[in-house]
Amino acid sequence: MNVCPLCNHCADFFVQDKKRAFYACPQCGLIFADSKSYLMPNLERQHYGRAQKKSKQKQLTQFILPLLDQISQQQTGTLKGLNFGRVLDEQSQQTILNTGNLVNQYDPFFAADQSVLKQHYDFVCCYRVFEHFRHPHREWMLLNQLIKPGGWLAISTPLLTDKDHFAKWHYKNNPTHVSFYQQATFEYLAFNSDFELLFASKDLVLMQKASKSDIKRILI
Repeated sequence: MNVCPLCNHCADFFVQDKKRAFYACPQCGLIFADSKSYLMPNLERQHYGRAQKKSKQKQLTQFILPLLDQISQQQTGTLKGLNFGRVLDEQSQQTILNTGNLVNQYDPFFAADQSVLKQHYDFVCCYRVFEHFRHPHREWMLLNQLIKPGGWLAISTPLLTDKDHFAKWHYKNNPTHVSFYQQATFEYLAFNSDFELLFASKDLVLMQKASKSDIKRILI
């Protein structure tokens, strides 16, 4: 029996390719790789290192800046955020600092400073990170703790829009990609948490945590 690593529901066998088996959860819609196919930590680190290329840095910065602009229109003062799961280079960090806001960083391989995970943030950015989560429920609970009431969660991860095409989807071929999400997955998370799903399309998901007066108990 395979249990969904996000909602703990019994999952069904979905598809097998040349290297991995995948399972689909009928409750939350998550599709996930068999844990027996996970890479060893040293190999996973090598793959992560390739994501630090200059082109990826530009994409990450372009992902964060519009979010900062949007939040700044709704609240005044310096914003404190967390870039979760990636590391910005110095030039990209300076670009964000020039907006007058603060951004901490956490990456399990290249910036594993646990102290930043004990703080609270106006926003958290996860750029191409969710698909790497081997234990998405654990990470989801952590994000709930990190974000202040009224705070924002911005996620960039390609959404699976047609399960029938999963077997031919190039994105699943990266061995570090182990969790795949549908719009229904984030609808499930929002329904069972303190977050409101504001937008979910293609590779962008935007959620906002309820204010203190509206917070409800997390069910998952």
